[in-house]
Amino acid sequence: MAPLSRRGWLLFVALCVIWGIPYLLIKVAVREITPASLVFLRTAIGALVLLPVVLLSRGDLRALLPRWRPIVLFTVAELAVPWLLLSDAERHLPSSLAGLLVASVPLVGVVLARLSGVPEPLGGRRLAGLWVGLAGVVALLGLDVRGGDLRAVGEMVLVVIGYAVGPMVVSRRLTDVRTLDVVAVSLVLGAVGYAPFGISQLPAALPSIEAILSVVVLGVLCTALAFVLFFRLIAEVGPVRATVVAYVNPAVAVAAGVAVLAEPLTAGTVIGFLLILAGSWLATGAPVRAAASSASPMAPGSAGQA
Repeated sequence: MAPLSRRGWLLFVALCVIWGIPYLLIKVAVREITPASLVFLRTAIGALVLLPVVLLSRGDLRALLPRWRPIVLFTVAELAVPWLLLSDAERHLPSSLAGLLVASVPLVGVVLARLSGVPEPLGGRRLAGLWVGLAGVVALLGLDVRGGDLRAVGEMVLVVIGYAVGPMVVSRRLTDVRTLDVVAVSLVLGAVGYAPFGISQLPAALPSIEAILSVVVLGVLCTALAFVLFFRLIAEVGPVRATVVAYVNPAVAVAAGVAVLAEPLTAGTVIGFLLILAGSWLATGAPVRAAASSASPMAPGSAGQA
C-alpha cells in the first residue's frame, strides 16, 4: 500500500479534529439552546452551505426523487433522531463520555449486519473484538456513570444504533447515487422537519457568544465542510483508509472535553477508550483487498459524528 501523500495527511488530521469537537460544541450549546432548536439550526446551516456545493459540483438532486424512501430512512436513522438524543444526553453526560460511547458504533454495525442476514462471517478475531469492545463500554458505564445518568445512557444507546443503521442504508440502497447529494438532501429534510419545534423553542434572549459560535461551527465546519473534506479524503486515500477517522476522533473528543471544559480524565475513560478502540479495530478489521471491494463510501457513524 502506498504511503499517504501530504494532502492525504492534511485531510485526515483535519477531519479527525473536525469530527472530534462536535461533542464539546454540543455541550456548550445545550446550556442555552434546547436540543430541538440546536438540531434545527445545525441542519439548516449545514444545508445552506452544502447545497450550493452540491449544485456547483453538478449534483443531480432530481435523480434522488425515486429514492425518497431510503433517503428518509437514512435521515431519520443518521441525523434526525441521533442528533436530538445526543444533544439531550449531553445535558447530563460529559462530552468526552458521549464521544467515547459513539466510538462503539463500528461494533454495533458488525452485530446489526449479522442480524440483518448479511452473509458476513464472524471469525475468532471479530468475536474477540466484540467482547473487547463490550468490555470497554462496561468499563465506561461502570466507572464513569452515576445512577441519575441512566436515561442519558439509554439515549446514547439509541444514538449508537442509529449511527450504525445509517451507513447500512447507504451501502445497501443508495449505492447508485452520490452520497454527498444524499447528505445535502437529508440536511434539508432535517431542517424542514425540525423547523416547527426548533423555531418555537428558540430562546427569548440572545444566547451568549459561546453558544452562538458553537452552533455556527457545528453547522458550517462540523457538518457541511466536514462532508466535503471527507469525500475528498476518500478520493485521495480510498474508502478503507478514510474510515480510520472514526477510530481517532473519540480521542479528540476526550482531549477537548478535558482541556476546554475541565472534564475529569478518569480511569474508566482511559480503560474504556483503549478497549473500545481495540475492539472496534479487531471487529471491523479486514484485509485491505477484501475491504476495498465492499467498503461503504461513508465511515461508520461519520454523518452522526459530524
